[in-house]
Amino acid sequence: MLIVGVESPEGDVHYIACALPSACGKTNLAMLIPPESHKGWRIWTLGDDIAWLHLDDDGGMRAINPEAGYFGVVPGTNPKTNKNAYDMIHGETIFTNVGTTAGNEPWWEDKGSGDPIKDWRGQDYDPENGPAAHPNSRFTVSAKRNKSYSNLADAPDGVPISAIVFGGRRKELAPLVYQAKSWQHGVLVGASVGSETTAANVGEVGVVRRDPMAMKPFCGYNFADYWDHWLSFAQRSNNLPNIFHINWFRQDENGQFMWPGFGENLRVRRWIIDRCEGRADAVSTPIGHLPAPSDIDTSGLSITEETMQSLLSVNIAQWQAEMDSVSEYLESYGDRLPSVLRKECDEVIQNLQEAQ
Repeated sequence: MLIVGVESPEGDVHYIACALPSACGKTNLAMLIPPESHKGWRIWTLGDDIAWLHLDDDGGMRAINPEAGYFGVVPGTNPKTNKNAYDMIHGETIFTNVGTTAGNEPWWEDKGSGDPIKDWRGQDYDPENGPAAHPNSRFTVSAKRNKSYSNLADAPDGVPISAIVFGGRRKELAPLVYQAKSWQHGVLVGASVGSETTAANVGEVGVVRRDPMAMKPFCGYNFADYWDHWLSFAQRSNNLPNIFHINWFRQDENGQFMWPGFGENLRVRRWIIDRCEGRADAVSTPIGHLPAPSDIDTSGLSITEETMQSLLSVNIAQWQAEMDSVSEYLESYGDRLPSVLRKECDEVIQNLQEAQ
């Protein structure tokens, strides 16, 4: 779960915590550079991988990052996809399973410069034998090398969280962004995170894998108990963050990404912040609150109204199949499953049936 600060030209800063499975753009999102259309906006990176959440004396949720650096997938990292990350890993960085150049410099696919002579196995590079860098090759580097580093990353009290955001990689189904209807519904959204696997995951590529709260590889105890802990915050505070879900990876019928992503994701963050501040409207749907196409600022983008309609659509039949899958997944936890989570799932299923 990344922690990032979004500062408006007026100087208002909102901190957002976002949990995404591996290879879903978490590091890119943590180090986002505002596009040319958003002059005066700034992004402050407090962490790209772990957030420890706790309540302060007023019942507000705060987060700290216990790590001192970043650990990210390196293939595809270049000045276009993540300039901050690309710049900071040109020194004082540890790489694993990358290729190397004649000068013994690290090399990876889509780096944009240099040529490999050795692959990640240490063998002479031959494209017939696969990529030079393993698809799950990584870098790790001190956070202080990041130009958008915030010294609040070391603040012992953490920073106040306005929104918690979950997300995954889905070619269809999940809209660009939607908001949970309540904290309890938001826990269901986080518990049912599904993402199409990439080379950064173990197993077959391209299948939908449940990754609750993006914590599947890391949760050390029964997820049903973990969800029960999340749900307990509703009894401990009336001042909890709003919960959202994002999906940058919707594709059209030609397999092309419909949303430009990268720095333009700030446009979606702005809607999230506006919702938290009560400045933005939303459309109620069976799965949650969605922006209308006109609620997302697309000025300067070559994106049609039809595309925005598709990005913010809810396909009832697809979502019924999804929620049947979620229901089956939840039931696999047996008697440990919190009854509140079962109730939230049943309500979404009922809402979908009524929307037919």
